[in-house]
Amino acid sequence: MNLDWTFFLNDNGSGRTYWQLMLDAWGWTLSVAGLSWVVAMLLGALMGTLRTLPNSPRLVRLGNVWVELFRNIPLLVQIFLWYFVAPKVFPAMMQVPGFVLVVLALGFFTSARIAEQVRAGIQALPRGQRYAGMALGFTTAQTYRYVILPMAFRMILPPLTSESMNLLKNSSVAFAVSIAELTMFAMQTQEETSRGIEVYIAVTALYAMSAFAVNRIMAFAEKKMQIPGMVIAGSTGGGH
Repeated sequence: MNLDWTFFLNDNGSGRTYWQLMLDAWGWTLSVAGLSWVVAMLLGALMGTLRTLPNSPRLVRLGNVWVELFRNIPLLVQIFLWYFVAPKVFPAMMQVPGFVLVVLALGFFTSARIAEQVRAGIQALPRGQRYAGMALGFTTAQTYRYVILPMAFRMILPPLTSESMNLLKNSSVAFAVSIAELTMFAMQTQEETSRGIEVYIAVTALYAMSAFAVNRIMAFAEKKMQIPGMVIAGSTGGGH
């Protein structure tokens, strides 16, 4: 096997080297994953909380419908629905960049999974947490904000770490709608140069580095948020 890594320094015909194009693609991958993570966390926390509200059956049903809808449709199908179908049904969406549609699709898909984790985290807390907030005169919203959710998020940080890493890897499906991220770069460059081994090794290394960085960031957050004396099962940082 004769590997030639110098081709990354060659001009691809657009005045830029393959190395520069790969770094640009890496930036698109991180952008898709990062913005999708923000969408997923916000909606996941909201829908997961709605599913645990006492005496609010309609809101509970709304949260359940959200989770079952977006969790049970394959991600690639959801991206196609947002990219090809939604603009036909709602013409105003034809002006929305494809990048934004991919972020929404990936964010909504992941939010359903995070919502399930948030629900499980809240329901795993002793009921005394809720009663303590009520005894202090907090409203339901205040009890969730100041008492329940801070504790629940500490408990679900390990599965959230895995979900965040999965989101980064799932961002590769953006190539299906021509977003110039790492997978699209690898496919195009392999066709142009026939250096598929080098290209896919390099792209794999960037995905691995990115996933490892996410793992370390989440482990650092877990360590900083951990309550002294409290051990979270399945923690990511090790030695906690």
